[in-house]
Amino acid sequence: MTTITTRTVEYLADGLTMIGHLALPAGADRRPAVLLGPEGMGLSDVERRRADALAELGYVALAFDLHGGRYLDDPEEMLARCMPLLADPDRMRDIGHAALDTLRAEPRTDPDRIAAVGYGTGGAIALELGRAGVDLRAIGTVNGLITGRPGEAAAIRCPVWAGVGSEDPIMPPAQREAFTAEMQAAGVDWRLVVYGGALHAFHHPPVDHTTLPGVGHHPQHAQRAWHDVVGLLTDCLTPAE
Repeated sequence: MTTITTRTVEYLADGLTMIGHLALPAGADRRPAVLLGPEGMGLSDVERRRADALAELGYVALAFDLHGGRYLDDPEEMLARCMPLLADPDRMRDIGHAALDTLRAEPRTDPDRIAAVGYGTGGAIALELGRAGVDLRAIGTVNGLITGRPGEAAAIRCPVWAGVGSEDPIMPPAQREAFTAEMQAAGVDWRLVVYGGALHAFHHPPVDHTTLPGVGHHPQHAQRAWHDVVGLLTDCLTPAE
């Protein structure tokens, strides 16, 4: 296994002190980088392990925070924070920009080769960075097929890959259609993968607390979605050997 280095990083966003998880690959050279966003519950060991896995593949990876170091395991509290956030593109962009600035400030990061990948709320933030015209090499979103303000998707300058469960009641067919219509109208290079039989947050391992209805883990599709995300990064960032 490749030796990696990890550390926590603090930065300000949305009026909070955010606590992200930075994972660095072996070596001292500049590497392509990935901004990794969590589901609405917030940053957990799931995203930290994913950042570590990306570092093992040769990427600088920052798993960013949503709630000032907190993990919101109460669905009502999570919705109370995330629903207003998802309705406010400027707040999402501020959170994304602050994390992106932190990633860019890492000396190992190649500033010309950065991708943003997110799950749920984190995926919506990745998309808003694209709609804000941020120079990214790729955007990936799982469960976060959130449409933006009219016309702003035209500012997206990179391929967009999206994944969703076919049985996801939070991102139902009408939401998928609105998202893909937005991408198509904007001329974005987009792909959508629908994972048959999967619910919302199908990629996330089971948790020991109450979740929203319609949430459920699908082990096979979780592996497939991860493989698809890694493929996106390989295609768009092509880390040097």
